[in-house]
This record gives sequence, C-alpha cells and structure tokens, in this order.
Amino acid sequence: MMMMMEHASSVLLEMVTAARQVDPGEPGFWREFLVGMLKPLAATAVVAMAVALSFTQRLALEGEMLYAIARSFLQLSVIGFVLQFIFTQKNVLWILLAYLFMVTVAGITAGQRAKQVPRGKYIACASILVGTSITMFLLVVLQVFPFTPRYIIPVAGMMVGNAMTVTGVTMKKLREDVKIQRNLVETALALGATPRQATLQQVKRSLVIALSPVIDNAKTVGLIALPGAMTGLIMGGASPLEAIQLQIVVMNMLMGASTVSSILSTYLCWPAFFTKAFQLNEKVFVD
Repeated sequence: MMMMMEHASSVLLEMVTAARQVDPGEPGFWREFLVGMLKPLAATAVVAMAVALSFTQRLALEGEMLYAIARSFLQLSVIGFVLQFIFTQKNVLWILLAYLFMVTVAGITAGQRAKQVPRGKYIACASILVGTSITMFLLVVLQVFPFTPRYIIPVAGMMVGNAMTVTGVTMKKLREDVKIQRNLVETALALGATPRQATLQQVKRSLVIALSPVIDNAKTVGLIALPGAMTGLIMGGASPLEAIQLQIVVMNMLMGASTVSSILSTYLCWPAFFTKAFQLNEKVFVD
C-alpha cells in the first residue's frame, strides 16, 4: 500500500516538474494567456443553448444562468493568478493562509445551510478545520503527498469542499430531527439521560444521511463517471493505471475528512441545542 502511494506521488511530481512554469512577467505571457482563453469563451456556446431553452420554456432562469457563468469565469481567473503567485513563493505561510481561507469560506457556506443552528458558522468552521487538518497531517506523515503548495492546496480544497457539504447537511438534519422528535428527546431527558444519550438516535440518522452520498460515490467511482483527479492525470499524460493510484488516495481522504468533520459537528451542536440545565433551548427550535 505504501509503495502504491509513493509511486502515485512520484508520478504526480514528475508531471509537475515537467510542466511549463509560466511567469506573468515573461514577454508574450499576456498574449498567450488571452489566446488560451478563447477556448473557454467558445465553450460558452453551450451556455447560450441552455439560456435559449430556459427562455423558450419560460423558466425565468436566464439571468441566473448568465450571472453564475460570469461569476465562475471571474472567480476561476482570479484564483488562477492567486495560485500562480503562491506556487512561485514556496512559502509554508502562504499554504496555511490559502487553507484557512478555504476553511473560512466553507464554514460560512455550511453555516448558512444550517442557519437556524446558533453559531452554526463557527461550528462548521471548527469541524471542517479539525477534520481536514487531521486527514492532511496523516497524508503528509505517511508521505503520500509532500508539503508543497502544488499538492497541499488542491488536495485540501477537495477535502474542504466535501467536508463543507457533509457538515452543513449534518447540522441541518440534526436540528430538524430533534425538532420533529422533540417529545422523545424531552422524555429521555426527564428520565435522566444526558443530551448526547437523548439525541443519539437523531445524531445517527443525520450522520447516515450526510455521509451516504460520500459512501455511494466511493462505491460507484469509475463506474459511472471518471473522477476529477483521475481525469486530470490522464489528460496530463499519465497512464490510467497510474491515475487510479492517486484517485484511490483521494477517495480515502475524502471519506476520512468528511466523517471526522460531520461527527465533530454533532458534538459541537449540543451546547447550542441545550441549556446549562440540560433542557432543550426553545429559541433554537422555533422557525
């Protein structure tokens, strides 16, 4: 297993080393960049088709579609230059800043999904930070990836994005289930159960619902569609056998980070759901 991971890492390292390093200060850089952007612009033709269909079907989604595409175009362009800058710095501080920025945005997004959970954004940030950092630490210690921007930032981004979705769903479903089964929870509390014991059934259900897509994705990976990491390696020149090695690592790390983050979020939700007297907080369960 270790040999497989080291080989996948070495393959990726060779591809990165062989890749042409571009510098915005080089002569002709901006001309090449603008010429290269013609293909993404040409790909907007399929968006025009979607907009036309929305108009003919009177879905009223044309404006939202155009806004979403324009925003993604701008965001990715800016991120490309930011990553280019970070990669050339080769400084650990920039890696940490980029990672914390991703965690912050993910925590805010997950908190908005579970906006009725008090301090939901902070709970989500803490859960995502702990889950992804533990997973990343293990990957670095096991020498699966070296601690460099070109590895850590993309890998961390995949883990943070996945943990964001799972954590948001977990918190939202946990609150909803506790509210629906409020009588059962209050009865358990009256019989002397702790908040954890009283909500154990709801916690399990919320975790199962949140983690099911991650598990299903792992079960069907490669059978329905080729995953992003594997596709990127193949398009970059790696053989399919080399690409699957890295993709296995990616699936494992997504499973680990998502599970830790979602479970931790349930523990952090209890202080928000209950008072110091171990009673349900009335304000939390009022829509």
